[in-house]
Amino acid sequence: MQLSEIRAQFPQLTDSLVYFDNAAGGLIPQRSLDAIQTYLTRYGSINSVPSHVRGAEVLALKQRARAATALFLNAQPNEVAIGPSATALAFRLSAAFARLWGPGDELIISELEHEANASPWRELEGVGVRVNIWRARDDLTLHLDDLRALLTPNTRLLALSAASNAFGVRTPVREAAALARQAGAWAMIDAVHLASHELPDVRAWGIDFLTFSPYKVFSPHLGVLYVRGELLAGLPVPRLSFVPQGDVTKLEHGTPQYELLAGWLGSLDYLRELGGSGELSRAALEAAYARIAELETPVAQQLLSGLLSRPDVTLYGPQNMAGRVGTFGLRVRGELPEQTTARLTAAGVSAAAGHFYAVMPVQKVGLYPEGIVRVSVAHYTSAGDVQRLLKAL
Repeated sequence: MQLSEIRAQFPQLTDSLVYFDNAAGGLIPQRSLDAIQTYLTRYGSINSVPSHVRGAEVLALKQRARAATALFLNAQPNEVAIGPSATALAFRLSAAFARLWGPGDELIISELEHEANASPWRELEGVGVRVNIWRARDDLTLHLDDLRALLTPNTRLLALSAASNAFGVRTPVREAAALARQAGAWAMIDAVHLASHELPDVRAWGIDFLTFSPYKVFSPHLGVLYVRGELLAGLPVPRLSFVPQGDVTKLEHGTPQYELLAGWLGSLDYLRELGGSGELSRAALEAAYARIAELETPVAQQLLSGLLSRPDVTLYGPQNMAGRVGTFGLRVRGELPEQTTARLTAAGVSAAAGHFYAVMPVQKVGLYPEGIVRVSVAHYTSAGDVQRLLKAL
């Protein structure tokens, strides 16, 4: 699929939207919107009960969504919980950890974390767990030697973002998870920001837990939590009394958002087509993400080069594309972030200002609470979009 064909599938772009806030939420292809409307037209708010025809169809939809999400993560369906947000699911997991750990136990949070992968674990300080911070270096990169110095026999969890949502910095997920495993700790990976740029692989990464948000992956607002199957029954999550301990639905409090599950399946079908396959498979998703990388790489490099050429722009994090995704945190000399984005908005360019819940890394660079200007690309971003942004900047 060529870029023009891809852009034509996103109706949000038909009004000449120049969109650089993809890190906050992606655009949605038409087939996802159609799937939501089709679902609501046929089912309304019918629930998933197998005792009548349409209730059984809704239940089958839920099962398809779980299986497809597992495919996306290279997991098993019984390892995947789908809920309203990654943050909500992380707090549910935190409640289980609070029943497992106490004084003498430790966990590690990286300094690059979004608060959705930090605040839930800090809650454990209330039961006596010690929280240690894996500090970033001045260039906002994480080094494994610094992690090794923090790991002890008492470490129970490592919480790590696969990529910073504010600065685009990638992290050594596999290597860090392996070190945690050697120390007897679990690895909790926040793949929310990475998942629109790289296909997650829980098996290859060797991790125990993972969150991501389908709404960052060209889909409606949903959150996903992966739990390694062997751990599920031993997690004392607050749950409805009749749900078995080994059932992943114990993490899915309340009624699912079925219409959004339909939309997520529509988005995955879009990715299937992007990968050039006739059916949804892991291979089709891998092909789709190869195409995403092929499309994103030149526009991200174009944007990076343009930002670095400006003496009045300070770009935080790596100054090349090695070790980062196409998300850039910056400041323009003499302007607060909201002043910069106001100028961009007036020129028809959508970007964002603030800390984006990435409190620790923004504090690291001394810019909290005003934050930064964040610009982020997706596979549907064009070279013309980048030119418009750089000119407006």
